[in-house]
Amino acid sequence: MPNFDPRYLPDLVRRPIVTEKATIAMEQNKYTFEVIPKATKPEIKAAIENLFNVTVVKVNTSRPPRKKRRVGKFIGYKPQYKKAIVTVAPGDEDKIRQILFPEV
Repeated sequence: MPNFDPRYLPDLVRRPIVTEKATIAMEQNKYTFEVIPKATKPEIKAAIENLFNVTVVKVNTSRPPRKKRRVGKFIGYKPQYKKAIVTVAPGDEDKIRQILFPEV
């Protein structure tokens, strides 16, 4: 695996996506994140491993289509983003859940 600058890696992951579909996927150790559109799969893998101290088995990415938004007579689009579905190795799901969903 190529070495990436650890100072650059946290900026690749914007936020976790918590929807009903993403919550159901967590049962199979799959976690969904919004990442910057130029991020590659090896960079995303290195960023998640660095941020959460887990082992990433697989990374799937998609760029959903932009949605139209309208304000009065003006038509625009929501910004483009990239979605990464990261599969974590069995046994590491407790580490990532404690960081994403801390006990209050």
